[in-house]
Amino acid sequence: MGQANAPAGRGVTALAVAVSVVSGAFVALQSRINGEFGLALGNGALAALISFSTGLTLISLAMLASPSGRAGLVALRSAVSEGRLPWWSIIGGAAGAFLVLTQGLSAGVLGVAVFSIAVVTGQSLGSVVIDSRGWFGVAKVPLRLQRGFGALIVLAGVVVALDVTPGSLPDVGPLFLLPLLAGAGTGFQQAVNGRVRTVAGSVIAATFVNFVVGTSVLVVAFLVSVSTFGVPEGLPGPWWLWTGGFIGVIFILVQVNVVGIVGVLGLGVSLISGQLIGSIILDALAPLSTSHLGIPTIIGAVVTLTGALMVTLGRRSP
Repeated sequence: MGQANAPAGRGVTALAVAVSVVSGAFVALQSRINGEFGLALGNGALAALISFSTGLTLISLAMLASPSGRAGLVALRSAVSEGRLPWWSIIGGAAGAFLVLTQGLSAGVLGVAVFSIAVVTGQSLGSVVIDSRGWFGVAKVPLRLQRGFGALIVLAGVVVALDVTPGSLPDVGPLFLLPLLAGAGTGFQQAVNGRVRTVAGSVIAATFVNFVVGTSVLVVAFLVSVSTFGVPEGLPGPWWLWTGGFIGVIFILVQVNVVGIVGVLGLGVSLISGQLIGSIILDALAPLSTSHLGIPTIIGAVVTLTGALMVTLGRRSP
């Protein structure tokens, strides 16, 4: 553990870490874009569907050009039909779809910083539970003092960021819960997608399945939302509102290419750092009228980052 990236050389490893941090910041940028897209459309589910469909289109083109990807799909179908791979292992994309859906529904209201704090909190607490229980086929990791204390620090960061006082939560409480749950769901997504990738023997095949499932879930979510939000009469004009899906694909490609250099642990630390740092920068340089960036939010983000790093770094198996 921890030495897997040594053969790559310090310069290459440092570059991979830097790219990973930037990739984490891309998650914050995608949240901002999809959040504003949802506000512009008046329907967060539609914004999420368009974003995810963009990713599906791109990965479908890659699948057409990849014989190994198509062979991976055949292998997956055989593994599921023969019972070697549980059917629920292929629905990890539903968790990714829920995360993108929460971007469209709440990121534009909460602000990227508070939204990212919620996601990272869910990721950290969810990983502690999944690892300590050995759920979804992951290796069971005992709950050590460092991880338990880190989880408490994460919760303290949330309290500080939301500036919890009597009557302070009704405005953001329900919207904060959505990305919190979505963050917890990423643990399930990462666990099952890893199994799918192993069985398929192809990153493209595993990613394609992820996007197909996620897009299908978002189609249903959009159809349900129509009765409440209706269908927009027109589509928003700024070109950058349509780039959320492309950013998501870039994020996935970076993950796939650098994990072999920095390891899963290094990637997790880098992504979390980039996500929280990037969200603070976005809300500081390009705030929305609904953003909640203030001293409590900044301090809360730093506290949350500290706790999340303790949780992630404490994941080493005995």
